[in-house]
Amino acid sequence: MPKVRETVLEIDLRALTHNFNYLKSKLQPGIKFLAVVKAFAYGSDSVEIAKHLQKMDVDYFAVAYTKEGVVLRDAGITKPILVLHPQPINFKTIIERCLEPSLYSAKVLNEFVAVTEENAQTDYPVHIKFNTGLNRLGFWESDVDFIVPRLKETSAVKVKSIFSHLAASEDLKEADFTNQQIQRFNSIIDNFKTQIGYKPWVHMCNTSGIINYKNAHFDMVRSGIGLYGFGNSVKEDQNLKPIASLKSVISQIHNIEKGESVGYNRAYISNGFEKTATIPIGHADGITRVYGKKKGFVYINNQKAYIIGNVCMDMIMVNVTDIDCKEGDEVVIFDGTHRANEIAESAGTISYEILTAISQRVKREFIYE
Repeated sequence: MPKVRETVLEIDLRALTHNFNYLKSKLQPGIKFLAVVKAFAYGSDSVEIAKHLQKMDVDYFAVAYTKEGVVLRDAGITKPILVLHPQPINFKTIIERCLEPSLYSAKVLNEFVAVTEENAQTDYPVHIKFNTGLNRLGFWESDVDFIVPRLKETSAVKVKSIFSHLAASEDLKEADFTNQQIQRFNSIIDNFKTQIGYKPWVHMCNTSGIINYKNAHFDMVRSGIGLYGFGNSVKEDQNLKPIASLKSVISQIHNIEKGESVGYNRAYISNGFEKTATIPIGHADGITRVYGKKKGFVYINNQKAYIIGNVCMDMIMVNVTDIDCKEGDEVVIFDGTHRANEIAESAGTISYEILTAISQRVKREFIYE
């Protein structure tokens, strides 16, 4: 790619193809693949990502909220879309747009059944979420005795899948806990299938589960962060390619004397003669104030330049005293070499957060096959 001349998020669909194929290679034939494209496909572009994966014949998509699914339908995505955290106010829209809800509580189950009956639906596909230890969303194991009789009372819905979510699949020190989750889910599966009288699909694994727990691949797996190039371990990071590169440029260079301050609240005071570079990206673009005061950094001509002072809404200032650079030079916040998890870890957070925080006002540019 040519050097950028403004703040840009480059999205490499070739890397997406690589990651999809790598993760698929971990599966036995016949196991389905669900691509998680919530949060603008982890901060990239949900429509372009979904279109690309649909061409690659991914089996399912998942989003967090109904609106995200509507956006995909409006863009021509025809594959099934699971809505992981639907709200009852959107149930009619879910039906109108052929989305498939996760039902995770008695209230949500009862309300969705009521809406499907009111709209004369038959065997509308739903997914039943069970909590096996994450303690976020989901029915308890003991709720099977309530769920199945309730489902048998109506012909409006039919269970497409039952699923759960691993809490610590990336941390092998928590293998005992993860295996307990898998065992608990297996018990739920057996009880549910026996009572319901047919066999819904079963899925539990996220990206780290795909890699670390083949015994829990079941009928389908779900991948989010892995598709975007992160494997939650140093070893697996080497097998995946980050699809997103956040780049900008140097707008202006300042030479400052000892005792001069930089930015709002005079948060940085120079210790001597120093050179600073101002870059057009700020907390409105996803580089939050937590990265200020030398916690965060960028790369200029492959050298690390620390953010000084407070992050502004539209700008950051970095120390380039020892870097040979000029106005207009390219700045890398993260890319395939300088991964997003590096800058994230400098501020005590994770790659997910910095990726999903990239503002929609940042220009997206795509690298195609």
